[in-house]
Amino acid sequence: MSESRIFESAEFRRGLARLAAPDAEFVRKKLLAHIYPQLRREPFFGPSIKKLQGYRPTTWRYRIGRFRIFYIVDQEERIVFMLTIDCRKDACR
Repeated sequence: MSESRIFESAEFRRGLARLAAPDAEFVRKKLLAHIYPQLRREPFFGPSIKKLQGYRPTTWRYRIGRFRIFYIVDQEERIVFMLTIDCRKDACR
């Protein structure tokens, strides 16, 4: 099975830009080293991945420290769309 591609939305990039420099560095390193490889291979299963209830289209959450990354997956085109990133205290409202 081929790997999925990753697409970062403008909102996701703005969210990264809003993070404090140390947080942005932490998140960017995790994205490149762990999260993107995981999502390319298997975007639906993993210890930090959770399907959100009541969202259309089906939305997934990836937990990374105190941050939450939200994404959707186009299975037909094999694209993972990174929607946004939020600090946990803001994301769970």
